[in-house]
Amino acid sequence: MSSTMPVGAGTLLKQGSLVFFLLSRSLSRFSSQIGAVAIGWQVYDLTGSAFDLGMVGLVQFLPTALLVFVAGHAADRYERKRVVQICQLAEAVTALFLAWGAYAGWLSVVHIFIATAVLGTTGAFESPATAALLPLIAPRGSLQRATALSSGANQIATITGPALGGLAYALSPGLPYGIMVAFWLMGMIFTGAIRLMQPVAPRDSATPGDLFAGVRFIRNNPAILGTISLDLFAVLFGGVTALLPIYAHDVLQTGPLGLGILRAAPAVGALVMTAILARHTINRHVGLSMFQAVIVFGAATTAFAMSHWMWLSIVALAILGAADTVSVVIRFSLVQLATPDDMRGRVGAVNFLFINASNQLGQFESGVTAALLGAMPAAVLGGVATVAIALLWMKLFPTLRNVERLE
Repeated sequence: MSSTMPVGAGTLLKQGSLVFFLLSRSLSRFSSQIGAVAIGWQVYDLTGSAFDLGMVGLVQFLPTALLVFVAGHAADRYERKRVVQICQLAEAVTALFLAWGAYAGWLSVVHIFIATAVLGTTGAFESPATAALLPLIAPRGSLQRATALSSGANQIATITGPALGGLAYALSPGLPYGIMVAFWLMGMIFTGAIRLMQPVAPRDSATPGDLFAGVRFIRNNPAILGTISLDLFAVLFGGVTALLPIYAHDVLQTGPLGLGILRAAPAVGALVMTAILARHTINRHVGLSMFQAVIVFGAATTAFAMSHWMWLSIVALAILGAADTVSVVIRFSLVQLATPDDMRGRVGAVNFLFINASNQLGQFESGVTAALLGAMPAAVLGGVATVAIALLWMKLFPTLRNVERLE
């Protein structure tokens, strides 16, 4: 009976494997956020094109779309932490390529797009394998708290990563890529130190039906389908991350360091919310709480879109990040708890595809819309569309709206 009792956040942080997991994942996140600032600023600095900023997201998304089912099967068939380590090594090599090109002065937009595509490929394999590890490390009954801690570790990296990336880029365009190399290699070492509470035996065979089992599982579970698709469409229209270089450069008239601060602002709000959720889990009206969080996300996006003041922009982004954290914790916990372990990789891969579609296709959509309408109208339209999507999904997925508890 005691094995299923919830464990407090302090007790969870005394477990070595969970700490190694948090360090590994946050270092990967750190590198990704540094790269997002460096790549975004460098592409816009080289081209001055909102469309090219959007293309960064599309180039990163396409490998995910093409490899999602293979990546999910790899996470279920092979040892998950080895899959993560291989991906982190490949990411470190890619960052080394970018650092070399930036220091030598031959790095072009085409080179950046190629490296971004490689990072999209490794991310397609790394994310489902990483997500499927957490339920095997966290004690039973404590997944929501463990998810909040994982989200918090990511947010700490997200707060400091963009600021460090902007500062490093201001010193030298190649420096942020060099930092990424070091962090991904450190993450690979921490991943190797993880010991699972419930080791998973590798799968010996694969069939076409195995590859698409995650799609069938999600399709047959309305609550999971509603959760994942809500995130897809809400962030697809509501994400303003791709437009931050334009806001920093043209609207708020700040430099690379200002861009780093803007990118870190959502993580500040997310970290505060993470601290709350780590101590006080959401025990009632879980589905409704997620919809309410998405509505707040859309409203904060709209407020940011119309702001011409740095302080107001930071506050709006912080509220946006806090609301997103509530949605993320509920979505991840709901999906993981409802999925058998031998399918978590494949279901996680489909979930990752939807998340990437919302973030990276959203980046492409934002870039194209900004090129056609301007940055501010595009961001306002996205915020309003997010609220509308949340209200519509409440009608389309009553099963999700009526979810009362997670654990």
